[in-house]
Amino acid sequence: MPRLDRKAVKAWIAAVAASYGGRRTGNLNYIFCNDDRILEVNNQFLGHDYYTDIITFDYSGPDIVSGDMYISLDTVKTNAVKFKSDYERELMRVMIHGVLHLCGINDKGPGERAVMEAAENRALDMWYDKKF
Repeated sequence: MPRLDRKAVKAWIAAVAASYGGRRTGNLNYIFCNDDRILEVNNQFLGHDYYTDIITFDYSGPDIVSGDMYISLDTVKTNAVKFKSDYERELMRVMIHGVLHLCGINDKGPGERAVMEAAENRALDMWYDKKF
């Protein structure tokens, strides 16, 4: 289980959400798991038979972001090595990726991945510069 400064993470996530039309944070649940569990969730709920770093279930309202986010710590570690990033940075990227989905940013259609990456980078800059 990663060590997180929950108060700082909560403030950061609230600041990121607010930067998308003044959204507020509601119930945000992070479920940290391994590859076996995320594959099970991916199969059961999405019908996908592959590993992923995060699966986000959106329960948001009009101006409130809420949801459950399953994060495979195994895949986070693998991706940190693959992308030559450190584990903490990759974990923070994945955590905010889920929140960005809850704010309405997609990453599957044409050009959407670049928009998501730019949003992740802005959020990570906020985290590392402590601008929240």
